[in-house]
Amino acid sequence: MKITAFNGSPKADRGSTHVIVSALLEGVAKAGASTENVLLARKKIGHCIGCFTCWTKTPGKCVLKDDMEELLKKYMASDIVIMASPLYVDHVTGIMKDFMDRSLPLVCPQFEMGCAGQTRHVSRYEKYPSIVWVSNCGFPEKDQFAVLQLACERDIRNNKADIIAQIYRSQGPLLTSDNPKFELVLNRYKELLRKAGAEIASKRKIPADLHAELDKPLIPEDEYSKGANESWNPD
Repeated sequence: MKITAFNGSPKADRGSTHVIVSALLEGVAKAGASTENVLLARKKIGHCIGCFTCWTKTPGKCVLKDDMEELLKKYMASDIVIMASPLYVDHVTGIMKDFMDRSLPLVCPQFEMGCAGQTRHVSRYEKYPSIVWVSNCGFPEKDQFAVLQLACERDIRNNKADIIAQIYRSQGPLLTSDNPKFELVLNRYKELLRKAGAEIASKRKIPADLHAELDKPLIPEDEYSKGANESWNPD
């Protein structure tokens, strides 16, 4: 089994998103699956220009010459992909959005009726990888991901993929904190992520009880908000 993570954080391997993805992939590897962690910030990905050449003159192939051709090959060669992005204005980062927009060659222009009576594009390929969505934000509560969760589910519907899990982490800045008082809670959270990665690789799902543990706040929300506000105050 091949599991590939596409990390859309502008911070690449310096951000909280990388902490989550790395721990997940450690669990995946321990379960025996092969892994790859793609940092989109280090790739050349142009904006989709809406020319539809990938549907007309060169079906399945974009007219832009950059890293996306190779990235889409990695995507389609995977059994499971982890789509990871910090929350930016209720959605994914611009880097991840460009990656998503440029996945247009993976489907055909024709319409078909999909689930829930909604129209979608016809598949270009017989099989697509399953999806795990990962995000984190600097807000104290999980409800901040409501818009992103809906957008991700619609993207998955459009791309004919099945969703294995959605992992949303509020209080994300704590993941890169060097404050020793958070060490125990962060170590526990990373271990939960490793267990989740192993479950994804071996069973293609995360048990409900484990998912519930992953969703719990790292620290009390009021304590987090107080500390976050104080960190922005001038000395």
